[in-house]
Amino acid sequence: MSGQNTVTPSAEGIASAVRSVKSRGLPPVHLWDPPFCGDLDMRIARDGTWFYLGTPIGRKELVRLFSSILKKEGDRYFLVTPVEKVGITVEDAPFVAVDFEAVGTGRDQVLTFTTHVGDSAVAGPDHPIRVTRDPATGEPAPYVMIRAGLEALIDRKSFYRLVDLGVEHEGWFGLWSSGQFFPVIPAQEMRV
Repeated sequence: MSGQNTVTPSAEGIASAVRSVKSRGLPPVHLWDPPFCGDLDMRIARDGTWFYLGTPIGRKELVRLFSSILKKEGDRYFLVTPVEKVGITVEDAPFVAVDFEAVGTGRDQVLTFTTHVGDSAVAGPDHPIRVTRDPATGEPAPYVMIRAGLEALIDRKSFYRLVDLGVEHEGWFGLWSSGQFFPVIPAQEMRV
C-alpha cells in the first residue's frame, strides 16, 4: 500500500501487550481508539489461516489471541490494543464458521455457529446470514456475522448441511434462525 507505513513489531510483542490488558471475555476493542502505527505484515487467508511475515502462525492460542483484538473500520482490518493500532490484510472474511448446531424447526429454528478460533454466534437480527455469488461462476459464498462487523465465511460442509435445512419463503429458498428468515437463493433457481 503506497503512502502507508509498514511497522515491524513482532507478533509476540503484540501478543504480550494484549495479555497485559486482557481479562475475562473479549477485550473492549470498540472502546479503544489508539493512534495508527502503520501496517503489519500479517494476513488472514480465505481459509482462516493467519500468516506473519509470510509464515503460517501455527500456535492456535496466538491466533485466538490476535482474533480477540481484531477490529474493522470501513473496509480495513486492524489489530488494536489500548496504545496502538496496526493494519493487517484479510483476503475474504477474518473468520471461518467450521460448524453449527440447529435446534428447533421452521420459524422456531435457532442456528448457532462456531468459528475456527472458538467464537460462537447465534444467527438472528444481530448476527445475520448472507450469501453472495461469484459473478463469473455463480458459486455461493455464505457468511454469518460474528461480532462488531466481523464476519465468518461458512465452510463448504456446513453450508451443505444448511441447505438441507432450507425452506421456501416468499419466493426465496433460505434459512430461519431466531425468528428471522435469511434468503439464500431465489426459489425458482432451486427448481431448475
